[in-house]
Amino acid sequence: MSKRVKTYWLFQICGWSAYCIIYAFFYFTIRTKPQPNFFPVLLVDALTGLTVTHLMRLTMKRVGIMKMALQWQIFYMFVTTVIFSCIYGIVSIVTDKALQFNIESFKKYSFVNNTIRVAFGAFLFLLIWNFIYFFYHYIRRSRREQLDRIRLESLVKEMELNTIKAHINPHFIFNALNSIRALVDENPQRARTAITELSNILRSSMSAEKVTTTTLEKELNIVKDYLALEYIRFEDRLSVKYDIDEDTLDQQIPPMMLQTLVENAIKHGISKEVNGGEIIIISDFKQDVHEIAVRNTGQLISNENSEGFGISSTHNRLKLLFGKQATFTINNMNDKWVEAKLLLPVNII
Repeated sequence: MSKRVKTYWLFQICGWSAYCIIYAFFYFTIRTKPQPNFFPVLLVDALTGLTVTHLMRLTMKRVGIMKMALQWQIFYMFVTTVIFSCIYGIVSIVTDKALQFNIESFKKYSFVNNTIRVAFGAFLFLLIWNFIYFFYHYIRRSRREQLDRIRLESLVKEMELNTIKAHINPHFIFNALNSIRALVDENPQRARTAITELSNILRSSMSAEKVTTTTLEKELNIVKDYLALEYIRFEDRLSVKYDIDEDTLDQQIPPMMLQTLVENAIKHGISKEVNGGEIIIISDFKQDVHEIAVRNTGQLISNENSEGFGISSTHNRLKLLFGKQATFTINNMNDKWVEAKLLLPVNII
């Protein structure tokens, strides 16, 4: 039994026990005359209430009321309370009649009138029960969202630090500066452009923690700068193709995520191929999702799925930002190609 289920039953048992204790207290302190079968009736009422509220909870979970917008939650909670108050009334009257409780009431009122009277009295208790249930889940959801925000901020900061570390490491700086140095005499204009590209990448890395999402267009510009620097090193061994639907350029994606996937393709794919290879970057709408794919020549070794730079962070960031609405996969397409794919919810602009 999970902790949540244990907590639920603890509240149920304590709540209906308190119901019995309060009624027993008033019976002993302010009663004017003895009531026949008071305690059996009280016990049956509590057990009926326990059963009906449990069924009401199962119904709300099945319908998904707690996942709806606030105004619909309130509406359906009220409707559910009315329905189960009537059910409580019917069950209570049938039980009392079967056990021969409250015989005088059956003589005085009809079955329908008795049911309405009991249902009306039960409505207040069930409404209170529903409000307690609602506020418990509201507070619990608010706390979870707050923790998710804290975790996201921490993860974004960690990602930003890891990204800076990945770009400002001696190996990367050596390759970039060595390529630029080779261009200084041969092609000064290209050398100046390369310095600007390197500056753009470093600036983007250091500003990644300031935002949680950015447009695909801005990410593509950083990726193009990064690939331009790598092209100086790989020359004809690196080929890049873009298949971008222009309508997706305004879509929001996590900063540096696309660049991380491209860098992963270079590090674990192209650089390991003797003759180099090709990278294809795709962005398109597939039904109701935004699909981003980075394909590269090479083969994915089984343990690279977890060891590639930023792969675990990509999973975590997508989960915190979009929940189950976003997915990330990286697999071998065939014996020549690897594909890293993001499926993100479509932003309505």
